[in-house]
Amino acid sequence: MFVQVRKLTIAEGHFQTIVEQFSQPGIIEQQEGFIDLKVMVKKVRRGEEEVMVLVHWQSEEAWKNWEKSDAHIAGHKAKKEQSKPDYILDVEVDKYEVKAVKTAIS
Repeated sequence: MFVQVRKLTIAEGHFQTIVEQFSQPGIIEQQEGFIDLKVMVKKVRRGEEEVMVLVHWQSEEAWKNWEKSDAHIAGHKAKKEQSKPDYILDVEVDKYEVKAVKTAIS
């Protein structure tokens, strides 16, 4: 399994916009090898907010196929033509290979 992690630092009061953006139906769900996408919000009281987006893939190859797909490239091209919203303060992207998993015993 392969995981792409996107950490977004957001101005206070704007995390819901990011949650809604990643919650909308899209074409990624139709991509071969896509497992799921999770959006998490760090629990903070005041100040900058942190949103983590975890995208699970069956393999690194499946992720690479998505990255170079026409649909993915077109989506990012459209976003580049727009300016980054002021409430997005920072974005970090990392990739991980899953080496071990534990699941609940039924």
